Amino acid sequence: MNHALPTAIMGGGPVALAAAAQLAARNMPFVLLEQGTNVGAAVWSWKHVRMFSPWEFNIDLAARELLLQAGWPEPDHAHMPTGEELVRDYLEPLSRLNSIRPFLKLNSKVTAVHRKGFDKMKTAGREQAPFIIEYVHEGRTQRLEAASVIDATGTWLTPNPIGASGNLADGEALHADRITYGIPDILGRDRERYAARNIVVIGSGHSAIQALTLLHELKLQMPETTIHWLLRKIDVSDAFGGGERDGLPARGALGARAKQYVRNGNVIVHTPVMIHRVSRDEAATLTLLGTKQGEDYAIERVDEVIVATGARPDFSFLRELRYAADSAIESVPELADLIDPNIHSCGTVRPHGEAELRQPERNFYIVGSKSYGRAPTFLLATGYEQVRSVVAMLAGDEEAAREVRLRLPETGVCSGAGSPEPDGGGSTCCTPTSSSYKPIAVTTAAASSCCGSTGKGSSCG
Repeated sequence: MNHALPTAIMGGGPVALAAAAQLAARNMPFVLLEQGTNVGAAVWSWKHVRMFSPWEFNIDLAARELLLQAGWPEPDHAHMPTGEELVRDYLEPLSRLNSIRPFLKLNSKVTAVHRKGFDKMKTAGREQAPFIIEYVHEGRTQRLEAASVIDATGTWLTPNPIGASGNLADGEALHADRITYGIPDILGRDRERYAARNIVVIGSGHSAIQALTLLHELKLQMPETTIHWLLRKIDVSDAFGGGERDGLPARGALGARAKQYVRNGNVIVHTPVMIHRVSRDEAATLTLLGTKQGEDYAIERVDEVIVATGARPDFSFLRELRYAADSAIESVPELADLIDPNIHSCGTVRPHGEAELRQPERNFYIVGSKSYGRAPTFLLATGYEQVRSVVAMLAGDEEAAREVRLRLPETGVCSGAGSPEPDGGGSTCCTPTSSSYKPIAVTTAAASSCCGSTGKGSSCG
């Protein structure tokens, strides 16, 4: 690797900044490109949501050391931050460090990455050529050369649509004024939009339940508010999680609350429903049209729709690189079998690093939630370990790259072959497979399990 050129980090969230901290700690040059006007721009969109993982799982160790050296007041490890606190108390102070601030390029949207003088087809001499990163800053296209590239752009800005086919439902784009993706600020900025309205939440993960929780609080204040929960799962109980078995109590409590909402009749459940069309009726409200167990199904007089059906990676700017992604999950291929929700619902994979993340294009890595593709199963701690290992390898420290330095909580719920029984017995669903990692520094909340979790309470990065 040409150490005179920087490593280009794409993204400005927690994992991207962790990569910057790891590089800074090794005195390696880097440039970080973030399309937002501030670091943590995607996190800021859910600043009102409280994470269900405490600070101890949300701070990268290299970043922590750099911050402490600068006199940073470290937050209480047991406190569960909101998205706003994550940005304000961690990401922004990290971005202001002298070892990081000069190398940030904000308001810089990456549009293309390629090898200098090489399109995707050309091979001879390819690995010796530097990368070229094209990005738009203040309306002008600019370029920089890099020795290596770390893609930590995440998936939050490319949400999955309503359509059960994976594509936009008919009419979804046309009626976008009544549709919100993610977790709106229901009790704050967006309160008037949802108060005393007929609302449908679509999705079965933690983000959907977070939205239901906020809507339920609104309903207690405004009883005229009607909440519908639309899922594709056959049984709504599959969305409730591990409860008391969950290694993160707040995460377990989230599912327990959803169960209580349904039991009390405060949330109307529609499952399994596949939506194919969105239309507007004479009263200017929406109708969601689809099927339920093969029969036509409709939810009428809908004022607002909240779509929390997960997200997907954007590979468009990587077109001229030789990258690999699983054909179904769109994850890094080596991770696919461990996070495929068709096989099991474990929260995260076993500890892994540079060897598993390695791409056909040498010195190019996809990390963070984007490395998981469409799988909704990512933890910040996993991303921090990924970039620690990747940076170690870029520095030529192969021994450190192969070490395991990760602590993960257990979800208390897994499905598929080898799943625990409902009473918590049985084997775990994340049986370790062969790995280049050496189990030297493993610390886990449940040493026999690699199960973790996801959702806007734990990952987001």
